[in-house]
Amino acid sequence: MTDDRPAAFQRARSAEQREIRKQVILEAATQLLTEMPLSEISLRELSRRVGLSKTNVVRYFETREAVYFELLNQSLAQWIEELPAELPPSDADATTAEAVTDALSRSLARRVLLCELLSSLGSELERNISTESARTFKLAHGRLLGALADLLLQYIPALTPTAARQLVSLTVVYTAGLWPFACPSPAVAEAQQDPELADTKVDFGERLSHTLHIAVVGLLSVG
Repeated sequence: MTDDRPAAFQRARSAEQREIRKQVILEAATQLLTEMPLSEISLRELSRRVGLSKTNVVRYFETREAVYFELLNQSLAQWIEELPAELPPSDADATTAEAVTDALSRSLARRVLLCELLSSLGSELERNISTESARTFKLAHGRLLGALADLLLQYIPALTPTAARQLVSLTVVYTAGLWPFACPSPAVAEAQQDPELADTKVDFGERLSHTLHIAVVGLLSVG
């Protein structure tokens, strides 16, 4: 998605202008991801979409991967902020761990951008980035996952803090594994219309909910 804001100034000199330009790049990256797979998005195409030279984009993000790292953390932070409104009341006597994991899974399934980025984390985003950028991203990412674990502890208090962190880690891993199968290529999706292949279709929210429930049962059983 192009934006008129970059044309308003030739060079971002103030902190405010730099932040505006950074957000324009992230908005363009978001739009591109709705049009093509991450593997097909180049820094050159992103620069063209923003209306800046590749050199100018690199002033803000050293690689394409760094752009999507930033976008992933922003999306994750927004989800964590909005998640409490989508979970069952934590003080309800009837609230069960299964109800929480089901609400968690359904909430995540509605956030296509976040799922897409989580599924690309190990295979794409961590492949072309400097050590320092990787360290910066992972520290911020780890803090966000820690905040998610703290939140889940409020809703499943039978979990230990360690188990809550493990549940969050498994949520990321399961998302990365399930999401690509839930979003098959057009050829595969057409093939799955065959009744004999009906069982190969993956409902992401439903499958993640079931998998996380099994994970919670296991984590609670080992204390």
